[in-house]
Amino acid sequence: MIIGYARTSTLDQKAGLEAQQRDLGAAGCEKVFTEQVSSVDLPKRQKLEEAIEFAREGDVIVVTKLDRLARSVAHLVKITERLEAKGVALRILDGAIDTTTANGRLHLNMLTSIAQFEREIMLERQREGIAKAKAEGLYKGRKPTAMAKADEIKALAKGGMKPLEIAKEVGVGKSSVYRILKESGALAKVW
Repeated sequence: MIIGYARTSTLDQKAGLEAQQRDLGAAGCEKVFTEQVSSVDLPKRQKLEEAIEFAREGDVIVVTKLDRLARSVAHLVKITERLEAKGVALRILDGAIDTTTANGRLHLNMLTSIAQFEREIMLERQREGIAKAKAEGLYKGRKPTAMAKADEIKALAKGGMKPLEIAKEVGVGKSSVYRILKESGALAKVW
């Protein structure tokens, strides 16, 4: 069975979703899973999970473009490993990648490697830029959000609220709450 997966990042991209559905239909997809969700919202990509679960050995999952499927190289590798373990092939229309062929697998692996290389180079340049900015006194880093709320955290603890409740209320991590309370000596009072 040929299974399609179409995704747009926002609800406003109706034309983009319709174009993907049209292309997937033209590619012979018998069933198409669609969703409108950002690629970074992985827990919310329910239709992608449904498509992978629906696929059986010998099936092919088709997407119009690589970026409609995966948000990163690591994510793509996980998806392709899951499909491979199930005996399911992947076809990407843009770029004519088809993992049912040796050439298609090679092409996908090369693109994945190049994308990984580009990401690593970008991160290296970013680290170099941050180091240079720090040396020049221009880089301050992210403003600590938990410390800015330390007084509120202490007051809530003093009022009898438990650290986990404080973390939810204030919108910071529980470890930050524990650290602030410990540093202020208020942690022992909470227990």
